[in-house]
Amino acid sequence: MLDGYVAAIVAGPVSMSPLDWICPLLAIDADAFNHGDTPEFAALSAVALRHNDISNVLTTAPDQFEPMHRRKPNGDVDPRPWCQGFYAAMRLRLPAWVPLLDAGNVNHSLVLPILLHCRDDQGHPLLGLPPRDPETRHFLRNANIPAAVEAARQYWMPIRYARAP
Repeated sequence: MLDGYVAAIVAGPVSMSPLDWICPLLAIDADAFNHGDTPEFAALSAVALRHNDISNVLTTAPDQFEPMHRRKPNGDVDPRPWCQGFYAAMRLRLPAWVPLLDAGNVNHSLVLPILLHCRDDQGHPLLGLPPRDPETRHFLRNANIPAAVEAARQYWMPIRYARAP
């Protein structure tokens, strides 16, 4: 989940202060940033390093970005926790993500491979129950989550990094 959360921070619509996203992620107080010899500081340092790694890969070689997915007992990839982490970070600034959450917006498809694996606060599929037809099952099994992250990042870049007039 942590890796998905950090990927959403990197790829999202707004730049955020580390205090605004690391503290909720790790459930730590902002004061942890001031004490370099604590387990909390070690954790936030590790998260910051992962953020920098994801940012560097997406900037220099986006085709090499690989989410850290959990594996099922049979060895298959389980993208659900990663996607749920991504969605948790989206929720920090949900109004900014609205254009990609609007199913009527053609760009909604950019995050669809991620959102299809997410659940709402009641544990229901975020986008409702997916159809059980073979095409949908094939799409879910083969959804390209790394490409979705890069596509979202590219979508937000003109907004997030707009140059001052």
